[in-house]
Amino acid sequence: MRRLWQYFTTVLRIIFRHPITGTTIIPVLPDGSIVLVRRQDTGKWSLPGGIVDWGEDIPTTARRELMEETGLELLSIRRLVGVYSAPERDPRIHSISILIEAEVKGEMIVDDTLEISEIQAFSLKDLPLGDLSHDHDRHLKDYLNNATVVA
Repeated sequence: MRRLWQYFTTVLRIIFRHPITGTTIIPVLPDGSIVLVRRQDTGKWSLPGGIVDWGEDIPTTARRELMEETGLELLSIRRLVGVYSAPERDPRIHSISILIEAEVKGEMIVDDTLEISEIQAFSLKDLPLGDLSHDHDRHLKDYLNNATVVA
């Protein structure tokens, strides 16, 4: 039994000593507005996104997470904005986020009510910069500055 426990804890150490990969989406509606979601856990506005599931690629993850969190359909990925990997960027875990800009359409509907409380489209001048969840202030500033970042 002790040997089994040692094996189990070794496997957990291997799994949890590696960053988790995810994607974050800057959803742009046809009118140019950007869609943000309000997170249940922090109450702050955030860009939609999430962890890559086993067997998924980044476009599939972005499409799935966008639909789950906003109800919107991903029409096309416009560009890679950046890759963010600083260990402190997500207060929950060490994660690597691949940030993309996406052309989207559809009706905004919260499907994942455990994670998301609200969805709203913001014009570029009305974005609530300064108190976004995680490092999403930086994400949006890099995007608005037309930067491509590896951080």
